[in-house]
Amino acid sequence: MAKAQDFNAMMKDVMGAFPVDTKAMEDAIKNQAALNEKLSGLALEAAEKSAEISSKWTKETLAKMTEVTKAKAEPADYAKAMTDFASANAEVAAENMAAFAEVAKKIQMDTVELLMAAGKDMQEETAKAVKKATDEVTTAAKKASSAAK
Repeated sequence: MAKAQDFNAMMKDVMGAFPVDTKAMEDAIKNQAALNEKLSGLALEAAEKSAEISSKWTKETLAKMTEVTKAKAEPADYAKAMTDFASANAEVAAENMAAFAEVAKKIQMDTVELLMAAGKDMQEETAKAVKKATDEVTTAAKKASSAAK
């Protein structure tokens, strides 16, 4: 009577002939964590600068409000104070919006630069890993074919 093949043992032999490199996976995870750390640093830097701009803008607005809230002798003086406040506030708004735009531009440039460098590094690492895996598979296939003879 024919003996049944042990497929579990055969699969174990096949999988053993093609080793898995866990170091490559560990390196990929470490690289991803480092990239996330750098991207988080850029975001936090932008948030800090934006908060500084907002705080400065608020202080300037409150300082200009002092003149608006003072009692005036003539009704026309109230209108003039409001007009002066609105004019000064519009000027400050333009300056601060330009400052926000500069922060956004810088974070965008830094992010693109960081991602380009990370992409280049990943491409080089992938090429090395593929070459190593190809070499290992070739060696394992040669061993398997010579053992089968």
